[in-house]
Amino acid sequence: MKPMLVPNGGSIEHLGATLTEEGVNFAVYSESASAIWVSIFDEQDQETDRFELDVHQDNIRAGLVAGLGAGTRYGLRADGEYNPDQGLFFDPMKLLVDPYAKRLDRVFVRSPRLRLDRSEAVDTAPLIPKAIVGDMGNEDLLPRKKAPGLFYEMNVRGYTMRHPSVQGPLRGTIAGLTTQRVIDHLKYIGVDTLQLMPTAAWIDEGHLPVLGLTNAWGYNPVAYSAIDPRLAPRGPQELRNMTDLYRKNGISVILDVVYNHTGESDANGPMLSLMGLDAKTYYRFVEVDGKQHLVNDTGTGNTLRCDHPATQRLVIDSLRYWVQEMGVSGFRFDLATVLGRDPGFNPNAVMLEKIKADPILSQCILVAEPWDPGPGGYALGQFGKEFKEHNDTYRDEIREFWRGEDGKIGALAGKVAGSAEIFDFAGRKPSHGVNMLAVHDGFTLRDLVSYSDKHNEANGENNRDGHNHNASWNCGVEGETDDQAINAARKRDVRAMLATLFLSRGVPLLQQGDELYRTQQGNNNAYAQDNEITWLDWENADGALVDFVAALSKFRKAHSALTHDHFLTGLDRNGVRDVVWLHPEGHEMREDDWRASGASVLGMHLRNKDDDVLVWFNRRNEPVVAHLPQGDWAVALVSDHLSQVPIAAGTATLTPRSVVALVRPAV
Repeated sequence: MKPMLVPNGGSIEHLGATLTEEGVNFAVYSESASAIWVSIFDEQDQETDRFELDVHQDNIRAGLVAGLGAGTRYGLRADGEYNPDQGLFFDPMKLLVDPYAKRLDRVFVRSPRLRLDRSEAVDTAPLIPKAIVGDMGNEDLLPRKKAPGLFYEMNVRGYTMRHPSVQGPLRGTIAGLTTQRVIDHLKYIGVDTLQLMPTAAWIDEGHLPVLGLTNAWGYNPVAYSAIDPRLAPRGPQELRNMTDLYRKNGISVILDVVYNHTGESDANGPMLSLMGLDAKTYYRFVEVDGKQHLVNDTGTGNTLRCDHPATQRLVIDSLRYWVQEMGVSGFRFDLATVLGRDPGFNPNAVMLEKIKADPILSQCILVAEPWDPGPGGYALGQFGKEFKEHNDTYRDEIREFWRGEDGKIGALAGKVAGSAEIFDFAGRKPSHGVNMLAVHDGFTLRDLVSYSDKHNEANGENNRDGHNHNASWNCGVEGETDDQAINAARKRDVRAMLATLFLSRGVPLLQQGDELYRTQQGNNNAYAQDNEITWLDWENADGALVDFVAALSKFRKAHSALTHDHFLTGLDRNGVRDVVWLHPEGHEMREDDWRASGASVLGMHLRNKDDDVLVWFNRRNEPVVAHLPQGDWAVALVSDHLSQVPIAAGTATLTPRSVVALVRPAV
């Protein structure tokens, strides 16, 4: 049957392309377009039909095309006023991707023709991925919120490209994650919540092609509900299969999502989707001297307008799709403050309130990256009890303590105790803070102790990009070395920091490969390195460090004194104090001890019911004799696996640059 538009048959109920018994219903939101068409393409990428959406209601244009079914390839075209100075970019020669597309036939590739002025009259259809109409979809899943015990941040391509058990075409894909040895490794180190870095279809930043580089991270999305074909070449079902399998293995999968900007960049960027459909609805603008300028609170050229109902609907519908049809258990929101910008950050913004109140999304794991580069964009601790939040103060203070900065003993205590100064209000708990030592945008743990300065020359920006304040150190030599003593010192420091992370209140987050002792050669902004800089080197993994992380995870889970989700008070309750902070001489820390110059050793005695754990942190370069509380103690964990911690006469001799955990033997 030849495709035909059913006159006035379109429905505005569901946006995007919806398969019906009569054909396919297309519906698109635009307040400013004078006309919208759907273009149909064959498998040779030739446009075979074009239909104007003839229903216009509530700023939605819709049309029902009979004779189409699942597998139909299509794109959108929009007409209207072309006046970039007023935020109007309509050009029917620019083929546009449906914002509600759920599958694309190819990846996005940059071309100068994608940004040409309307007067150039160049049809961009050959350059644009086509959306593919799906079938009726999967059976909807309802999320089952499970309290995370260990987050693991993963880049799909980087994790699988060199994995010895992921072969051939599975490398670099979500399907590769279903390999049993991949799952076994995650289970072995105790991961129960896997956080996938962005999977939504993305495009390279404009300056990368000329440098011969490509985006490796995915933080430049175009189609919010379509998996990038590089990650799922056989379609979105690969993600559903993966989340189903991981659920059976006790691992929740959450997605890192980027509802703060798109890859269309600024007014000179490529015309791909939202910019050509209705820029002023979907992006924030500010008027200067009578002209409309895109707001750039994200540092990428544009900022999503999350205070507009149509944008809110797009975000909510996209989130619900990932949960109900793709089986994910939650989300980590990149630059989450954009969700609450109006124009400053408002924790009670409509967008955030809609997510919190949604019957599906409210049951999900919700994690905020609580900052963005815009004015007043730092909002740690302000997202409410529904959200967990990445805690960058934990990262900075723990790094600075182990680096040796003075006056950090109190900060260490505050961070390992759960950052109460940030989260202890309005019913929040330590588990609302996500503690991390390293994540994708920064040094790996190995590089943190191997480089005093960033080395991003491979990015082609003369080392100007990336963070300048890393609180890193190199143990005596910048970069890789054959000096065995320096290499031993570096591994010792990494193990001490990992022990600190796992013995802290709050939810720990481990960056992929830090358990393998991986390096990025000093690159702390490897977003454009889709190569061996970011691909995990499984062949040279440090197996002993993997075992240590597994032991840390097991020890943490075994002790409620470490994980009991309440803030430590130190108050006596029925003869039991939940924490006592100890000086190595054996007495409880006093005010002058906290203020002492060079204070570098701290004991944390934790008790919860019958569980009794004593943790010592020693950042000195020499052994320290620590006096223990009365009673019998046994060494349960030592971060420096090459040394012993003898106990004699009520003391323990702490090894240099180490964390030691002791427990009372069971009676």
